[in-house]
Amino acid sequence: MARVAFAKVDKFYGAVQALHDVSLDIEDGEFVVFVGPSGCGKSTLLRAIAGLESISAGVISIGDKDVTAVAPSDRGVAMVFQSYALYPHMSVRANMEFGMKVNGVPVAERGERVAEAARILQLEDLMERKPGQLSGGQRQRVAIGRAIVKEPQVFLFDEPLSNLDAKLRVQMRVELEALHEQLGATMIYVTHDQVEAMTMADKIVVLNGGRVEQVGPPLELYHRPATEFVAGFIGAPSMNFLDVQLRAAQGGTEAVYGTAAIPLGMTLGQDGAGRLGIRPEHLRLTEAGTGAVDIEVQVAEALGGETYLYGRTALGDRLVVKVDGDSTVHAGLSLGLHFDAERLHLFAADGRSLRA
Repeated sequence: MARVAFAKVDKFYGAVQALHDVSLDIEDGEFVVFVGPSGCGKSTLLRAIAGLESISAGVISIGDKDVTAVAPSDRGVAMVFQSYALYPHMSVRANMEFGMKVNGVPVAERGERVAEAARILQLEDLMERKPGQLSGGQRQRVAIGRAIVKEPQVFLFDEPLSNLDAKLRVQMRVELEALHEQLGATMIYVTHDQVEAMTMADKIVVLNGGRVEQVGPPLELYHRPATEFVAGFIGAPSMNFLDVQLRAAQGGTEAVYGTAAIPLGMTLGQDGAGRLGIRPEHLRLTEAGTGAVDIEVQVAEALGGETYLYGRTALGDRLVVKVDGDSTVHAGLSLGLHFDAERLHLFAADGRSLRA
């Protein structure tokens, strides 16, 4: 397995810049997830590692080798695509063997590698079937098996679960985590689904407009987002945001929202406009008129284990509150919200965190 490094990588498509000065280190054996909205550059970055996209400037290294100008077949990587990319006329065994056959791997060694991959992925009973006889999850396991038999230094996954239904996605997510534990391999995974990123990654790379917004362990990004973009992207439902005015007060800075003055539990050396953020699970309900802010509940979305309340403040801002699944709160009720200062996030006008 190997370390992957980017040094000042840029990518242009004509006059459009897709990647901006990306510098990043991925350690040997890490499971790293690139996450961000469509068009943020995550797939471009993954394909640049594979050699399927050339870069306009910078250096990409795998292990101790500069692979910036190296052919894809010589980079020691294996890629699993969203579309599976299996040969429909070949059996599972033939699909898994094909790449090795083309590269001249001896028959006996091919058989050993395929048998081991089939054991790891529980494909032994499916080896003579064609892709058309498999479920979506089984096809994805075959595609992963085809990558395993290459014995690569780095595994690359480009939104591999996007075509699966919700239940199967959860199952395959667990299987991929177990596979990483078993192989101890360097794995780089692209997704737009922040739940996948939070549950699978050792380290998350959040991309926005071709730039790296923040890199770190999932819970670090969740609890200490460096920017408003990261705060809003990581977590489901998204963090709540309110436009506030910051002012000095006895005991520290407070955020003024309408007629409410919300203590921040800290002292800032600046007044003026800011953005207050708090996650739905960190808001506490109280009676109307007794909290920092009141909302009128518009929708109560009961999911069994929890309920999400969607409401609006008197100033028209929408807030989401997570409560217990057995809550009897319903649309039309007016409720107060308590803000815990230790759970608040504060952002400047340019989006950077003021708590970092």
